[in-house]
Amino acid sequence: MESTVVNTSAENKRWGGGIEPLKASYGKMMMWFFLTSDSLTFTGFLAAYGFSRFKFADSWPIADDVFTHVPFIHGNYPMIFVAFMTFILIMSSVTMVLAVDAGHHMNKAKVSLYMFLTVLGGFVFLSSQAYEWTTFIKGGYGAVGTHGGNIIQFVDAEGERVALKDFAIAQSTDRTQHTRKDGLWFSGEKALPSFTFEEVLAGFEANPEVFVRTTYTAEDGHKTILSRSESLKELKTKGKNVVEGANLVQNEYGPPLFANYFFFITGFHGFHVSIGVMLNIIIFFNVLIGTYERRGSYEMVEKVGLYWHFVDLVWVFVFTFFYLV
Repeated sequence: MESTVVNTSAENKRWGGGIEPLKASYGKMMMWFFLTSDSLTFTGFLAAYGFSRFKFADSWPIADDVFTHVPFIHGNYPMIFVAFMTFILIMSSVTMVLAVDAGHHMNKAKVSLYMFLTVLGGFVFLSSQAYEWTTFIKGGYGAVGTHGGNIIQFVDAEGERVALKDFAIAQSTDRTQHTRKDGLWFSGEKALPSFTFEEVLAGFEANPEVFVRTTYTAEDGHKTILSRSESLKELKTKGKNVVEGANLVQNEYGPPLFANYFFFITGFHGFHVSIGVMLNIIIFFNVLIGTYERRGSYEMVEKVGLYWHFVDLVWVFVFTFFYLV
């Protein structure tokens, strides 16, 4: 009795169970399965963000007022740096496509070049995101938190943000930060703000050209700016503490929930980009030593390319939700 032997070699494009579905190798199919499940995770995160964004639409921060920093340049440049980050990531996806195409033509030199450019683009994006996180955490202006959990910001007569350091009046105080080196190991605390609420209030009263801007959005789409008398009343009756920068507890730009989503979703995406960069580096060195040349196939470049295109596509949605909507 004759027996039939199933050839599972890569040359015949077969799995152990039969012909490959959709003419895709086992590895590529598994990558597609992973990307599908991961896309559902990001979808859940962004859906939750969208729900919160529209539920608290009247007090949600306006992106043009938050993401205004550019490295080595002083001033407000809304969305410029974020647009640069997005451009770099998209271009790295283009170089990845070129690397895959060069692999199909068994051109080792071009695969090496385009893989290097892809890794470089990933590093630039991650460095840019680290800068964005740093500036977001440190803040640039400062604000005052209210008893109700909202934020009071300060602007000039033209509606431009005014930093606390530009008008707060420093006063002598005996209050110091509790630290271990001072022997207060049992009551260590975070760094004290640059100014106390009393110093901000004194400076505000002494500067009639400074006004209060609330976190509530007016009909024109901008945050509500109070008159001088209303500003003074708002600050005296509702002001509680000084808020500088953003973290998971407080946020000088608006509700802490905005910062929570920002750190979690952009951080989760940044983690994916970091993994992608490491994978690209491994594939890049394998290309250099001729691993895929000896195999006769650059399919591994195509597999990691699928992942890289995925993180690029996800960033498009993150960029849209956080910065454009």
